[in-house]
Amino acid sequence: MRRRILLLGATAPALLTATMRSADAAPGRRTGRRQIGPAPRRLQLRHAATGARFSGPYHDGTLADPAAMAELSIVLADTRTGAVHPFDPRAIDILWEVARQARIGGGDLVVLSGYRTPETNAAVDGAGDSQHLRAGALDVQVASAQLTGFAEAALALGRGGVGVYQRRGFVHVDSGPVRRWGDVAPGPAGPGRAPADDRIARMAEAWAALRGR
Repeated sequence: MRRRILLLGATAPALLTATMRSADAAPGRRTGRRQIGPAPRRLQLRHAATGARFSGPYHDGTLADPAAMAELSIVLADTRTGAVHPFDPRAIDILWEVARQARIGGGDLVVLSGYRTPETNAAVDGAGDSQHLRAGALDVQVASAQLTGFAEAALALGRGGVGVYQRRGFVHVDSGPVRRWGDVAPGPAGPGRAPADDRIARMAEAWAALRGR
């Protein structure tokens, strides 16, 4: 019995060392200076109508951070009523991926429209089935020099809806079915939007009027 205890005592440091090495090598842990595991996803955005901002990580690389998503939902709230709806993480992921692919950085992504209540959607003459009503759509203002690259990245991603409005300087992205409309080059990227739903010109004018009130 004494010999067994002594043997266990002799092997304990080796077992502890092996355990520590195994833990250090686990996904998401640091080994020396190297980060193992998916990198956090960060966003820096501002709502044009309210000036509300979000800056920081919203996703740990595996799952969306509930606290960060709650903050984003407030930033992207309905601008007429202040109503907040939990924003769809898939739409935020699409925005993050498009901005990354288009290499948009160094400043805020400017959002013209996020969540809308039915009343606000009607006021801006939005489509009755708009993804904005589900907190799953973002209209993003993009500088003219970057708009083509941003739009191409959104279309190439092949996720959700993409509306390109080059003359008005913004791109719509959403987490709904794959489709596209607006100033879009021809090509297989899903069905286009029905003409009855393409009211973006009046919507842009209505948003400008509402923001001036």
